[in-house]
Amino acid sequence: MPKKTRSKKKVTPERLMEIGFAYAPPLIISAGVNNKVFDSLQNRAKTSEQIAEETGASARALRILMNALVGLGLLKKDRQERYSLTQESAAFLLSNRPATHAGFFGTIAPQLISRWVQLSDIVHEGRPAVAVNQETEGTEFFSQLVENIIPMSYPPAQTLGDHLQLVKTKDEIRVLDLAAGSGIWGIALAEKSPRVYVTAVDWAGMIPTTKRITQKFGVSDRFNYIEGDILEAEFGSGYDIATLGHILHSEGEERSRQLLKKTFSALKPGGIIAVAEWLVNDKRTEPTHSLMFAVQMLVNTDKGETFSFNEIKSWLEDAGFRKVRKLEAPGPSPLILATRP
Repeated sequence: MPKKTRSKKKVTPERLMEIGFAYAPPLIISAGVNNKVFDSLQNRAKTSEQIAEETGASARALRILMNALVGLGLLKKDRQERYSLTQESAAFLLSNRPATHAGFFGTIAPQLISRWVQLSDIVHEGRPAVAVNQETEGTEFFSQLVENIIPMSYPPAQTLGDHLQLVKTKDEIRVLDLAAGSGIWGIALAEKSPRVYVTAVDWAGMIPTTKRITQKFGVSDRFNYIEGDILEAEFGSGYDIATLGHILHSEGEERSRQLLKKTFSALKPGGIIAVAEWLVNDKRTEPTHSLMFAVQMLVNTDKGETFSFNEIKSWLEDAGFRKVRKLEAPGPSPLILATRP
């Protein structure tokens, strides 16, 4: 009998063709946000012509755009050519919702994508398009960014507050919110207990943004502020909790190590540091979103990268921390917690 041959799976360019258009979805969403498509559909289904009348945008262009949004699963369309929101777009793309990502897609995503266009030259030269981790270039960018990414940081910050059982505390809890940005890590902890007091550290140009957002959340009376670079500013000491919410990836290894040592000195014995990051595995082969975020750091910082849990664990232990562990929380990766002995 003739031997059976195992048929090889045919290789096709289909996946590469899909990747070739991967730039399109965020820009399609951006155009929908900026032309008020989602907001116009908040209360009822409408045709593209009706939305054109409301927004002043082209009816033909809206029809093409909204059909693409249907294809992305962000709009629905009925037999009368009326469009309506999906559960996902209603939750995250209406501008007036607390968890909205509309600001990110409307403003930040196109700005970031424009820098990625330069990636080939960035890789060749080893220099970022713009070094946003430096105060001169970074203040304007982060002033726009931080409020738009609150939905990414607020849930894990709330999880941290629950884990630390701040609602049960009877003593004053001092929190050090490093590179505070919107202040959302400190805000979430302050919301858990009236005994939580936060010191927010950031560039001088960022502090007005932090103050405005703490006022918006109604906790500004329990915040004070330190202006300056996080490696140069004087933090003081005796803190119970320190938060580093998505900071190490933009700092790079050397500055991150210095910052962890400085934070160790600012905490009291028994104090806890909480680190939020986009973690990769030890071999840097997954997860894909964190590996791509490392390229984001290549494009936008001079030393930034994404790191593994074990890398950050070793830095924390070198700084003097012990009991380094993970805390499952909403977000791209678990939180990393460690304790000063």
